[in-house]
Amino acid sequence: MYRNCALVCLCLGLPTVGRSAELTVPASTAYLQPDPAAAKVSPRGIRQWSDPGTTVCWYGEFREPGKLNATVTIEIPNGQTERLELTIAGTTHVAKVTGTGDDPIDADFGEFEIAESGYQQLTLKSDTKPGQNIGTVRSLKLSGPAVENAHFNLDPRRNASSVHLMYPVSDEVEISAFYCEVTAVEDPIWTFYMACGWHRGYFGMQVNSPTERRIIFSVWDSGNEAIDRDKVEDKDRVTLVDKGEDVYTGDFGNEGTGGHSHLKFSWKTGQKQRFLVTAEPEDETFTVYSGYYYRNDLNRWMLISSWKAPHEGGYLRRPHSFSENFVGANGNLRRKALYGNQWIRTSRGDWIELNEARFSHDPTGRENRRDRFMGVEKGDFFLSQGGFVEGFTEFGTAFARPKVGATPDEATLPPLPAAIQ
Repeated sequence: MYRNCALVCLCLGLPTVGRSAELTVPASTAYLQPDPAAAKVSPRGIRQWSDPGTTVCWYGEFREPGKLNATVTIEIPNGQTERLELTIAGTTHVAKVTGTGDDPIDADFGEFEIAESGYQQLTLKSDTKPGQNIGTVRSLKLSGPAVENAHFNLDPRRNASSVHLMYPVSDEVEISAFYCEVTAVEDPIWTFYMACGWHRGYFGMQVNSPTERRIIFSVWDSGNEAIDRDKVEDKDRVTLVDKGEDVYTGDFGNEGTGGHSHLKFSWKTGQKQRFLVTAEPEDETFTVYSGYYYRNDLNRWMLISSWKAPHEGGYLRRPHSFSENFVGANGNLRRKALYGNQWIRTSRGDWIELNEARFSHDPTGRENRRDRFMGVEKGDFFLSQGGFVEGFTEFGTAFARPKVGATPDEATLPPLPAAIQ
């Protein structure tokens, strides 16, 4: 997944530059390649950069071809001389600078040519001795005609935008089961492809590291506590009813609070993954939500977990799916997955195919990162974000995929809630 080079990639996303044709991009918006942990990225900039194999890249969308002047502001240890390279649009310029300690200095790389509009990667590299602290990169300064109308991310949040499929189902529909299939196409680490979301929880598959993948099923508590589950009263907590073999269960917080479960399982890129969530009201105050995952290696369904949710007594509402880059250190990489064959089952046992969906995204997608997309491909919806590729999908755009027509086979599914007659 990583290459052995020291490169800092600054994410240049969207706010528009004024007519002054000058722009300062904080180094806190940068990415490190090939190893995102090769240096420290903080509000102050890029610190503890000591590996000459680490490269630094700025990504920016240039709307106007023309001349571009580039300067990097950097702090270098007193008396230390560094040879720095900056590559833009296939051209590399060199600057040699000698440090003065804590006082920032400007490494002037001169003039580049942006031949055509589109995204560019701006790459900073040093040929310092291995283990020697190169210094602290503070910012990238750009000027010239090519900067006019350029778009850059100036926010230190480096995650690619989260993107969503919102299925248009009325809250009046009593959903007892929600079925969805997901196929990962591009899935760098720190990606969560969520198949079955509803008003009280989410269910999907995650890439945690180069060697670990998970199936995750979580259900929110009642109440308004967003951070610390210890502050949630027992009457508002979801409680575990059952879990599958080798499934870990516990608490979660910082995004609302609730009950979390996951199975460490190496699901495969390019292979269809199947998910099913069921809702069984126990009375007018509780509902048991269960998440089932189809094990392709065993050719059978398994229970991930079941949770009893208070202050419910009803069914699933607001079915949706999404894709998330949950750690921003590699938010420059593209994520893509196919979502298809979505169905809901009503409390009366009727199946309804969800072949229509609307696109939405998080606040990062409004201005900072416009490389976020939805569409239809191979008969499925797709969601894609990241990669600094041109184009975007407008918020609220509606799509329809071809209908499958064949309902899920209840004989092969896990136990479904009894239908109301």
